[in-house]
Amino acid sequence: MPNAISSSITVEQIDACLPQTQCTQCGYPRCRAYAEAIAQGEAGINQCPPGNTATIRALAALLGTPPKPPDPRFGAHAPRARAVIDETLCIGCRKCLDVCPVDAIVGARKLMHTVIAADCTGCGLCLPPCPVDCIAMLPAPPAVPGEIWAEYPRTETERWRSLTEKHQQRLARRTRSRSGATARAALLPPAAESERIRAEIRAAVERVKAKKARRPGADS
Repeated sequence: MPNAISSSITVEQIDACLPQTQCTQCGYPRCRAYAEAIAQGEAGINQCPPGNTATIRALAALLGTPPKPPDPRFGAHAPRARAVIDETLCIGCRKCLDVCPVDAIVGARKLMHTVIAADCTGCGLCLPPCPVDCIAMLPAPPAVPGEIWAEYPRTETERWRSLTEKHQQRLARRTRSRSGATARAALLPPAAESERIRAEIRAAVERVKAKKARRPGADS
């Protein structure tokens, strides 16, 4: 078990050593939570695959501890990528919107979604909830070397941290707006409406499957 760090080192200093991809691979819901766990001696400095050895070296120097090899239990480092949505297959189900930690995906229900490339951290959290597999992770263009990481310039990591905070605030506001039995009853659709929405998604998924099957080279 890691030991608690010196009280003179702040969570903000630790968080500044993390690439802010918000990918959750470290075992925590966002980079800030991982930084807090390191500060409390509950997590090691080698749990961040995106940051890889650069983050480990930075944390070791900050905390005055020897560097460690990356812990394979949390995954291996992979080249930076960005999410791209095949807009011809997107059914507008909105399932990817709220899971994006920086709100890099925009769109509305029944309308195609798209990714703001400059804001995408490459976390990949949008892939599992997509019912039609219309999201792919593609290699990101080379970045200007940053202060710590060759792949993540400081200007981007700072923006991602800010976007994550805004995302958390948006979710908190929505939760507050839904508090109370009256508000919940007013916002939740009746059973018939819920089933109608599910039926629309099922039908849209079937249309996408049929479209994929008609593409050249599709499996027979």
